[in-house]
Amino acid sequence: QVQLVESGGGLVQPGGSLRLSCAASGSIFSIYVMGWYRQAPGKQRELVVLITSGSVTNYADSVKGRFTISRDNAKNTVYLQMNSLKPEDTAVYSCYADIRTRSLGTIGRYWAQGTQVTVSS
Repeated sequence: QVQLVESGGGLVQPGGSLRLSCAASGSIFSIYVMGWYRQAPGKQRELVVLITSGSVTNYADSVKGRFTISRDNAKNTVYLQMNSLKPEDTAVYSCYADIRTRSLGTIGRYWAQGTQVTVSS
């Protein structure tokens, strides 16, 4: 059994900052990629950013230079620092992780519950 618990969303003014956290727990053998998707009302879900176990990152063009992802492998936790937030960043942010639960098992994608980020004055 694997759980991902996400925290840190909320309401912030344009130009402000928020930090999201996502912690994985349970029967984890190894974690590969972790990251966030977001979905705004009426829009398709989009990949915001991902980070590999070797800390290679990939950002959506829309957040480059403003968002920073980091990872603490010892804590099975990933963080997303979001700066210079814009109204168009408003969305539900959902953390995911690609996890192998047994040494010879397959890799499965697990999701957190999602957190609302609202950027508004």
